[in-house]
Amino acid sequence: MQMLPEGQKNNTNVTYEDQQKINQFSKLIMRKDAVEQELSQHRQEKEYLDDVSLEIELIDEEEPVRYKIGVIFLVLKQHEVVEQLEKDVETVEQSISHLETQSDQLETQIKELKTVLYAKFGDNINLER
Repeated sequence: MQMLPEGQKNNTNVTYEDQQKINQFSKLIMRKDAVEQELSQHRQEKEYLDDVSLEIELIDEEEPVRYKIGVIFLVLKQHEVVEQLEKDVETVEQSISHLETQSDQLETQIKELKTVLYAKFGDNINLER
């Protein structure tokens, strides 16, 4: 929090509606941070799945492969693992797409609130990180 320079007064009244907008802005920022963190995890998971897919293609087709689903390992054939990996990648890509859409929507709402709050409070409010 930054104090005003000496001799300068803050003449802006903060109404209940203004405080609600400030609170909403804060909630949107926290939600966007959570979505970004989850998005990062899904992107990392997709990268891991892509790497595993490349490795699986190099092994013998008849060689059994241990594949982890949840907390258990299944022993599957190479082609079954490839199919499962494709399904898993598709699921992760759908999650990434959904999270990106959510992030974009949150960013739009944040920008709208910034505009409204800066229009009212000007330099008396700091909404930057």
